[in-house]
Amino acid sequence: MSLRNTFLAAGMLALAALSFSASAEEHYTLKLAQTWGPNSPILGDTTKRFAELAEAMSDGRVTVRIDAANKHKAPFGIFDLVRNGQYDMGHTASYYYKGTIPNAMYFTTIPFGLIAPEMYAWFYHGGGMELMQEVYEPYGLLSFPGGNTGNQMGGWFRKEINSLEDLKGLKMRTPGFAGEVMSELGVAVTNLPPGELYTSLERGVIDAVEWVGPALDFPMGFHQIAKYYYSGWQEPSAEVQFLVNKKTWERLPEDIRQILTVAMRTAAYDMYIQSMHESGVAWSRMKADYPDVTHKVFPPDVIQALRETTNRLLNEFAEKDPMAKRIITSQREYLKQIRPWVNISDKAYLESVAGQ
Repeated sequence: MSLRNTFLAAGMLALAALSFSASAEEHYTLKLAQTWGPNSPILGDTTKRFAELAEAMSDGRVTVRIDAANKHKAPFGIFDLVRNGQYDMGHTASYYYKGTIPNAMYFTTIPFGLIAPEMYAWFYHGGGMELMQEVYEPYGLLSFPGGNTGNQMGGWFRKEINSLEDLKGLKMRTPGFAGEVMSELGVAVTNLPPGELYTSLERGVIDAVEWVGPALDFPMGFHQIAKYYYSGWQEPSAEVQFLVNKKTWERLPEDIRQILTVAMRTAAYDMYIQSMHESGVAWSRMKADYPDVTHKVFPPDVIQALRETTNRLLNEFAEKDPMAKRIITSQREYLKQIRPWVNISDKAYLESVAGQ
């Protein structure tokens, strides 16, 4: 047994022992709606892993029933499904709901912001969790980090981007804050559910698509249509969320809440490392099997315009909304605190030591 599995097993035994001490052996069935399809790799794996952990650690007292998007028919409606009590839990991304709850989008990612390890550090040690609960509480919801894809790619493009002019009139699927930034630069932005991305790109409904990274992009087949694969700027980390109906949560005994909390946190971590591993495997396969796919980075003038637009919009949001200001300020200040360490550790290692 690996060291990681040993620790996980010990935690499961400890929490199982806690469940045995509960006064009642009542069984709890929780319904979870996810944005993703029934066979979605990594994202769908995360909810399945969460359900398995919750059942194992509770000694069978908890069952999580997962409904994928094809079942509930509302991939971008998870927020409402859980808020209205149709489901006890949800697995989705906060930035999908920026129209309804604008301040939630910052808990998925901010362009040019925190990378995944920094984001988790901010959540658990920099006040991010408290801010996130404050945003969701008025809607009768709790929110927990639900997994991170790591740094996302900037998208698949049919045509090469050589200047800002090439962005004007471009039809692109990109969600969240990045969509607003791109729109400011003349891109015709749309947000489509995962199941519609390939056909929309194939039929010319969109000219470019930003999804995740090699692990999730390769199975989607975008490389068969668009040959230019750009590194990202928009999602230096992409945290999805477990949403929980607060009334459901409050009806659960304390030991079950603790089990669910540990299961969510473990599943989130596993998603991050699975995404890292599978992206490396997928990129190697893509380079070998599809040599005409070209990796690109956006030109300096495009990056500069994206950065300036991002900062301007963030400042405008902060001026209009006190809560937005608190979240944006918190992330900016945490970035100033943590990034110098990242620069002399991970960044320096990759640039001057690793030699790869």
